[in-house]
Amino acid sequence: MSQTRTLLPLLLAAAFLLASNGLQTTMLALRGISSGFPDAVIGLLLSAYFAGFITGCRYAPRLIQNVGHIRAFTAFASIASAAALAHSLVTVPWAWLLLRVVTGFCFAALQIILESWLNEISTNESRGRILSTYRITDFSSVTVAQLAVGLFEPTDFPPFIVMSIGLSIALVPIALTRVAAPAPPASAKLNVRKLFRVSPLAAVGAFVVGVSSAAYWSLSPVFLTAAGFTKETVGAFIAAIIFGGAIGQWPIGALSDKFDRRRVIIAVSMGTVITALGIPAVAELGRGPLLIAGFAFGIFALPGFGLAVAHANDHAEQGEALSVNGGLLMLFGAASVIGPIIAPPIMATFGNSALFFLVASVYALLVAFGLYRMTARAAPEVQEPYVPVPRSSPAIFELDPRIDDTADEETEEDRDDQGAEAGGQSSATAP
Repeated sequence: MSQTRTLLPLLLAAAFLLASNGLQTTMLALRGISSGFPDAVIGLLLSAYFAGFITGCRYAPRLIQNVGHIRAFTAFASIASAAALAHSLVTVPWAWLLLRVVTGFCFAALQIILESWLNEISTNESRGRILSTYRITDFSSVTVAQLAVGLFEPTDFPPFIVMSIGLSIALVPIALTRVAAPAPPASAKLNVRKLFRVSPLAAVGAFVVGVSSAAYWSLSPVFLTAAGFTKETVGAFIAAIIFGGAIGQWPIGALSDKFDRRRVIIAVSMGTVITALGIPAVAELGRGPLLIAGFAFGIFALPGFGLAVAHANDHAEQGEALSVNGGLLMLFGAASVIGPIIAPPIMATFGNSALFFLVASVYALLVAFGLYRMTARAAPEVQEPYVPVPRSSPAIFELDPRIDDTADEETEEDRDDQGAEAGGQSSATAP
């Protein structure tokens, strides 16, 4: 079977998974607003998702290893599908928060399985191409899902049926796949000490991206609804951010390969500060200017995690890049739990526009820390190429063409961590 014929069903499954998840995030926020949920609860919905997500990254691989990839994918997709439908049956905050934890865990497992399969069919020569194709699928499916938000009434049953259908369809190509089962996936660990040893700027960058992105993904519907915009505009605004990020990934990545990557991180962070501060003012001008502002914001904000990973790889020792990248993803996930928790009180105190002032503030801190790091460490003589890695699961880093064949070798520190874990003192954390 050719690689293309094997790849297409996996990408189809990914498209339905990612579209369903993207639609669910926005529709739940709009449904919560219509149901009178406090802003704090709207934010907690995404915090709960990421709490489940980082727990899934840590513990789902064990379940996958015990029952096999196809059985695990079927089980987790079925649970996620049932959870999507359950939101429409029980409109109670505590129940929704529990369902979001379950959904986050399931999606971590589903993406680990899917991305492990993508890695299984890739070769050293095709890893970069497959990763780019997967990234395009990611951007395209989530953008289409956001544009579809306006087709549904948040208080009705159909959008939840559509989410469930998407998850169910994603099962089909996986259940019928003839690709050999991949090797058992590895659990991701969060070792903050190690991340700061390798690259303090990358660690802070991943944290800032997590805090800010989870805040604006979860609470942009609150800001826009309060400003008088329709649900169609809410979906279009989020789609504009995603589209801007898709456009910005490659030119910003190319610049970061050519110049000191820290300078690019600082410049991109400054661009995020400026565009974030501009969104509340531009929103007063109407829908068109708002979407343009969202597009510009996405150009600067979305490549941040990829830049952090690339900068960490510039300083990682041979064989440790894979564990460092997985740690950055876990740090991003932990920060994503925090962002939607701290944003609502700030918005309640200073107004809904303070959502984007918060985003600007954390990126301003990243600018300051980047300037400090410029004085604390010389730039590496050789930089690894930028790769637009998605923030999906630890398994995606297996596809990263920067990871060489020695990436799975344990460093002495990793072995020490495993020994500590066996003694009940692991540095890995999960909420």
